[in-house]
Amino acid sequence: MSDGDQALPAVSNWNVPNALTTFRILMVPVFGWALLHDGGHDNAWRWLAYGLFALAMVTDKIDGDLARKHNLVTDFGKIADPIADKAITGMAFIGLSVIGELWWWVTVVVLVREWTVTLARLSIARRVVMAASRSGKAKTMAQGIALGGFVGPFRHLSGAWDIPGDVVWWLAAVLMALAFVLTLTSGAEFVSDVVRHRRRPTPPSA
Repeated sequence: MSDGDQALPAVSNWNVPNALTTFRILMVPVFGWALLHDGGHDNAWRWLAYGLFALAMVTDKIDGDLARKHNLVTDFGKIADPIADKAITGMAFIGLSVIGELWWWVTVVVLVREWTVTLARLSIARRVVMAASRSGKAKTMAQGIALGGFVGPFRHLSGAWDIPGDVVWWLAAVLMALAFVLTLTSGAEFVSDVVRHRRRPTPPSA
């Protein structure tokens, strides 16, 4: 075997990106507790929930960039990263519906789509890598920002912060509507891509 044919050493699961992914998963129940504390009426706990959610979004960006930049992509990361993302956003959707700040039908439709696509993506990962579409990436960004605007107690601010808080909340509401539409369209696009890949003829073996 020539030097050019030598296999690259396996990447250890013990690396910073995977540690950040695990940290996000462990953060989910703490975030949920903070969001649901006192029925969501305690602004101090809501700010804590907002900080934890923002931290999760930032670490998601960091661990993905580190994994790609330093070639630290592992099978564990491929599975755990989307689970961590869907767990924290899923907790946000469910928690917001529980405290009455987001319609349950929005939460149900979004979560059914998110987990269906995630499980489908993982089930075919060994055969074909389905890269995220532009609409999917836009959906993720709009969803994250919108959820942050709902998780933070912006709508419940008073005094000098009353109007700025309302402005932030309404912007989050508009982004949530956009995210909902993109959730449906990007989901349909994903299904179309899967069907197209399955219809491609299998190349003959050597």
